Amino acid sequence: MKRISERDWKLFRRKIVDWQEAYMDRLNKEYIEILSVEGNPSDKFWKLEERIKTDKKTCGVQCEMSRLNQFYIMMSLLNDGAITMDDLNDFSDELKDMIGHFAKM
Repeated sequence: MKRISERDWKLFRRKIVDWQEAYMDRLNKEYIEILSVEGNPSDKFWKLEERIKTDKKTCGVQCEMSRLNQFYIMMSLLNDGAITMDDLNDFSDELKDMIGHFAKM
């Protein structure tokens, strides 16, 4: 795999915070839905606890930032629905093509 350009790395570092905030906002709304349905409070609590345990492992919530991991983080964000290909419009064509190629697999 080719090295990520300095420009793409800097752009990624600027955008990741907003992407994660938007993703966590969506998760929070889903958590509210879990808590809002009819049912036993304990069932809702444990369902929410399991969901949070799973969600906090995604790159949309937290990730180890490194230039070497950027491609994998972006693929994970894409696969988790935290971002779309449209979110990558400002990145280099080379990076978009590489991600697009693997996203179709």
